[in-house]
Amino acid sequence: MPIRYGRMLESPFRFYRGAAAIMAADLAPLPNTGLWVQLCGDAHLLNFRLLASPERRLVFDINDFDETLPGPFEWDVKRLAASFVTAGRANGFSRREQNKAVRACVEAYRERMHTFAGTRTPDIWYAQDDADRVRQLLASSMNEGVLRRTSRAAERARTRTHLRAFAKLTRVTAEGRRIAPDPPLITPLGQLAPTDPSEAGREKELQSLVAGYARTLPSERHQLLRHYRLVDMARKVVGVGSVGTRCWVLLLLGRDDDDPVLLQAKEAQESVLAVQTDGER
Repeated sequence: MPIRYGRMLESPFRFYRGAAAIMAADLAPLPNTGLWVQLCGDAHLLNFRLLASPERRLVFDINDFDETLPGPFEWDVKRLAASFVTAGRANGFSRREQNKAVRACVEAYRERMHTFAGTRTPDIWYAQDDADRVRQLLASSMNEGVLRRTSRAAERARTRTHLRAFAKLTRVTAEGRRIAPDPPLITPLGQLAPTDPSEAGREKELQSLVAGYARTLPSERHQLLRHYRLVDMARKVVGVGSVGTRCWVLLLLGRDDDDPVLLQAKEAQESVLAVQTDGER
């Protein structure tokens, strides 16, 4: 928890990222439309980014659903809009620029919802904004400088692969590739168990978790995972709002030490929105 508080103290925007529960308490007493959806629950702008889809396409999407819960649709919109203001202040944008960014954000949301209102359900289900679509949207309204920065962001996103994480998080040991310790941010399970009785038996629990995860996969991905074996696991401190919950990095190896898969097992808690929506639906 000291790590979490230290990160939140770094800037107002860092505090905002870790304060979804506080904002939910602020929003709950306000009037709402009564239009409930499955909320992200923490829809600030840094929870949107370019990500690789399972099909290896680069898409722009939400990357964090830790706080997802049914609730009034405008809660997500308000949290996103407020994050533009907070980030704009932190980066020295004028009040006029902040207002322009917020208006562009909510206008884009309104227009997309208007489009979806006349769209068939399967088309909504499969709707995606890939990197090419993002560039098309920007080309009609932004200058060349913004387009260049967007292209660079896309290139950086393409380099954030599991092999890059593998090189960063692991090292060669006498037993082969293992997760490199960096306490208190990354602590291999073998170093935790002797000092923390609550971690006794955690290895079997995580092995069972991986086996259970495999059973939830489509058959073709289950078959792929069968080519890998679990060789190491470590507790990792992640994000801002998630600090204080257990998060595990699991290292699996296939053909050899250069054939890795890294999985993340993250503790799921009740959404911070739950206390504000209890009994309403």
